[in-house]
Amino acid sequence: MSEYMEIERRFIISKKRVRPWRDCEYQSNITQQYLDSALFTNHENQLIYAGNLMLIEMNGEEKSLFEKTDDWTTRIRFTQDSVHLTLKGKRTHSAALELEWEIDRELGENISGSKSHPSISKTRYHWRGNDGMVWEVDEFEGPLTGLILAEVELPNEEFPVSLPEWIGEEITGLHQWSNSSLARNGWP
Repeated sequence: MSEYMEIERRFIISKKRVRPWRDCEYQSNITQQYLDSALFTNHENQLIYAGNLMLIEMNGEEKSLFEKTDDWTTRIRFTQDSVHLTLKGKRTHSAALELEWEIDRELGENISGSKSHPSISKTRYHWRGNDGMVWEVDEFEGPLTGLILAEVELPNEEFPVSLPEWIGEEITGLHQWSNSSLARNGWP
């Protein structure tokens, strides 16, 4: 499996008074903005935004994947510690092609500050299950307040995972529950 393939299962969490995922290894505040993928191009292995802003020097495999994929979902993620630019390919059930780079905060703010973009804000909790798998539990804010989603990244699609007792309905592969769709359209 390519290092550029993300495999994850996703679930809705019903509102509960007890939130065991808050007793976690790490948490972060996240703001994600979704950019117009048509504004990203490649020129001599450089990922260019809006025709003139050089973002990333891509390696050969990244360049090849970028050129072979037509339909990217592009986001910029701000946390208190870092800024990441991510291009995701179309999801097929639990798997999606993903190119991701850490970028300078000033560059990220320059990209995101140029105009208004669909966005989401959330607190992410990194909770370790009894089987050692790390779950990312997102409690959304703003217009999505009250929505709680959990996901676990897997090494392959058949990998067995022990579901915590607080997990709700599985939404793996349902596009209307993607963060991008939530940013653009709100709750399904």
